Amino acid sequence: MKMYQYEKRLDCHALGQEIKRRRKAKGWTQEYLAQLVDLTPRSIMYIENRGQHTSLNAFYKLVTLFDISVDEFFYPDKLGGESERRKHIDRMLNGMDEKELIIIEGAAEGIRKARETEGT
Repeated sequence: MKMYQYEKRLDCHALGQEIKRRRKAKGWTQEYLAQLVDLTPRSIMYIENRGQHTSLNAFYKLVTLFDISVDEFFYPDKLGGESERRKHIDRMLNGMDEKELIIIEGAAEGIRKARETEGT
């Protein structure tokens, strides 16, 4: 009897790139992040640049610290209908604070209103 082997693997490279992007957006060094999550700077470098797998505890610390939704990394097939541009914008929005989101919301509202006036 042949055993079934589950083939899917977590793409930690994409996740590492997102961690790197968010760390840089905060102006943090790899050394500072390493201290926050109790890892070595070399571990942070490997996670960001090589997609190295880490412990579940370190993974949890990193994604909660940066408020990263892991759905796009765990279930990439379910998000396949979204364009790369929309995914990129979603990632950028996730990294913004409340004041920045107010600005984005205003811009989106302006675009919506402009569309409505074009039709009249």
